[in-house]
Amino acid sequence: MQQFRPDRNGRKALILGEVVLVTGVARQLGGRFVRRILRDPGVERVIAVDAVRPEHHLGGADFIQADIRQPTIARVLAETGADTVVHLDVTATALGSGSRTVVKETNVIGTMQLLGACQKSPSVKRLVVKSSTNVYGSAPRDPAVFTETNPAKALPSGGFAKDTVEVEGYVRGFARRRPDVAVCVLRFANILGPTAETPLASYFKLPVLPTVLGYDPRLQFVHEDDVIEVLRIGSHEPARGTLNSGTFNIAGDGVLLLSQCSRRLGRPTVPLLLPAVTWAGSLVRTLGMTDFSPEQIRLLTHGRVVATDQMRETLGFTPRYTTAEAFADFARSQGQGLLPPEALAGAVDRIAALPLAGGGHPPTQSAN
Repeated sequence: MQQFRPDRNGRKALILGEVVLVTGVARQLGGRFVRRILRDPGVERVIAVDAVRPEHHLGGADFIQADIRQPTIARVLAETGADTVVHLDVTATALGSGSRTVVKETNVIGTMQLLGACQKSPSVKRLVVKSSTNVYGSAPRDPAVFTETNPAKALPSGGFAKDTVEVEGYVRGFARRRPDVAVCVLRFANILGPTAETPLASYFKLPVLPTVLGYDPRLQFVHEDDVIEVLRIGSHEPARGTLNSGTFNIAGDGVLLLSQCSRRLGRPTVPLLLPAVTWAGSLVRTLGMTDFSPEQIRLLTHGRVVATDQMRETLGFTPRYTTAEAFADFARSQGQGLLPPEALAGAVDRIAALPLAGGGHPPTQSAN
């Protein structure tokens, strides 16, 4: 049976395919996703929404300048008749000269307004939300590997991590109120790639990396290309034998130690006592170099690793890039560090191979 929805002029229009509304399109990731989803044959129209006009092109998408913190987003949903909403405007970094306050308001209040609009819209049938593994926090007694059902040992006290916890809480409430809508929450590990705009990417761009003395955390990464692909999968009806509603950890296979990351970048580290690292974080924030928040310091102290079984078995997604490959692609885009990676790795390994004082056995060498 043919279905219709009102067009911009209030007339009935025949539905030929999905109408996808995407938030946060002024960022590189949002722009890339819009251009990618436009190429899918089942997509009839893409509505790109952001409070500021993007500097990059959006292909054939219809751009609507709207602030999701305002009730006007409900009118946008009603007028476009979107059946799929992809919420990418949940982020840790400000756009342009924006402040942390604006970021938090967009993350939390913007999500509340968007979900309220979706709840009132009879046309919305699918919701995809970009979240983060930051919801698990980073604490000394964390499990070795987090699954989607593991609660955080210590709830994040502030910053982007707390935002994501609040966002997911509102999304769960929406899912209870609209059980007819397929809701897909994607918890991304640290996103890296040549154009990544994340706090950890900014940290790795520093000429010298401040680290916490005595700690060498395990880290996971997901490549920005894989982010685009899994968002695309979540935006469509599930393939036979898969289910793309629920909450999924998204990360590349394997882990890297922070020390391995610094060597592969050719950037020296400066191990500091924890209070000094906190002071250094305040300094680099003041200089505008990176978002060195308390939550990021905890990550660089205790690390975080998540299980991706549900991503593969239920969602049916296998990343193209491992954690190491995602980091390697990012590293290639950064150019030469202060120290050649090969020379730095060789020096570290030679020091590690020296016998301990008192005739002890040499420590086990770490992999590069």
